Amino acid sequence: MRLPPQFPVGPFEQLYPPTRDPLVAEIEAFPAAVAAEVSGWSDARLDTLYKNWTARQIVHYMADSHVNAYIRFKWTLTEDNPTIKPYREGEWAALDDSRTGDIAAPLALLQGVHRRWVQLMRTMTEGQWTRSFHHPESGEDVPLTESVQLYAWHGRHHLGQLKWLREYHDW
Repeated sequence: MRLPPQFPVGPFEQLYPPTRDPLVAEIEAFPAAVAAEVSGWSDARLDTLYKNWTARQIVHYMADSHVNAYIRFKWTLTEDNPTIKPYREGEWAALDDSRTGDIAAPLALLQGVHRRWVQLMRTMTEGQWTRSFHHPESGEDVPLTESVQLYAWHGRHHLGQLKWLREYHDW
């Protein structure tokens, strides 16, 4: 049995200078890519583990995580270096809605929040991209130009987990 890779698309690497337009386009395309990947998956497939989470939990988590990302962008654009609220993603993923819930709702949420987030990012000025939020766990100030890179990678990473499951199990 081959173990799932920690980073199916490789670890996050920050780009200097970032190429925002392709990153925003990637974020825009992400919900459709996830929906296409899990289209027609049975409950048994959705309940297959990738390390500690099932495919179902990964889909629910992506929606939860990217809603938080969108809100972080809004706070950063409307407040001076706001301190974001971290959340316990493992505990969110362990809730019954994520463990057993239909994936139609998180897929729809992912599509809606990404449409809204992309609309926001495409209206941002150069100065707005340099605005930062404070992450209380890392102690770092994170500029939005870095955050967009992280979330584009984050989508690739979790989509890579789903693809690995499909390929490994020959679905």
